[in-house]
Amino acid sequence: MVILETQGLIKEFGGLAALNKVDININEGEIVGLVGPNGSGKTTWINIVTGFLEPTAGNILYRGQSILGLEPHQIAKLGILRTFQLTSIFTNLTVRENIIASRYLKVRHSNVGSFYRSVFCTGDYREEESRVNHKTDEILAMLEMDAKGDMTAGNIPTVDQRKLEIAIALAAEPELLLLDEPAAGMAPDDVVRLMSMIQSLQQSGITLMVIEHNMRVIMGICSRVVVINYGTKIAEGTPEEIINNEAVISSYLGEAL
Repeated sequence: MVILETQGLIKEFGGLAALNKVDININEGEIVGLVGPNGSGKTTWINIVTGFLEPTAGNILYRGQSILGLEPHQIAKLGILRTFQLTSIFTNLTVRENIIASRYLKVRHSNVGSFYRSVFCTGDYREEESRVNHKTDEILAMLEMDAKGDMTAGNIPTVDQRKLEIAIALAAEPELLLLDEPAAGMAPDDVVRLMSMIQSLQQSGITLMVIEHNMRVIMGICSRVVVINYGTKIAEGTPEEIINNEAVISSYLGEAL
């Protein structure tokens, strides 16, 4: 089943096309790679899908319904979450507090009556707080960050900040998670652990798209890869098909792996 589909997506900046009629489908339960040279339009595509940019033309369907025109927080509530190339965390909060802040996108008392429930610490408020803390513990354990929950986020290593950003997205219970350069700045051993973690997220029922320059990551975890160059989709197929595609080799890889 197709969970996300972009149809003829065009984005122009001052007459320059950053995306030119890009059609991309993501099937439920798969890990899709999105690759291409710097400036090819990969992050622009994610920014449009998640509501941070409006397309010049085209449509975006999530589970068959158009999400065009929705705000980022509305798209996030539907189940589409993303990370960023540069880590986007609250550096002055603890690791645990960062995750809890994101979790409130889902909790019931974040809506009408939240002030009353929190001030008077009602039974349902305490029950929700317990669920939030339990979910936070689960996420910390999944990402092997249990011992760092009380550390200030700005003081943890870059690799852990990358993991924390994924944790923040997981707290909002994504159905589709878009990872923008998750392996950037990671040592080889950390990359291996990242790949294993992404695969475990897939096994838990999350559909993923990974934008990544590290082709070892793409080859290791993706079942399908989409390649864009100068805003145009130039290839799509299995990782093996992509690394042997002449158009991809000449425009991006330079040589077959």
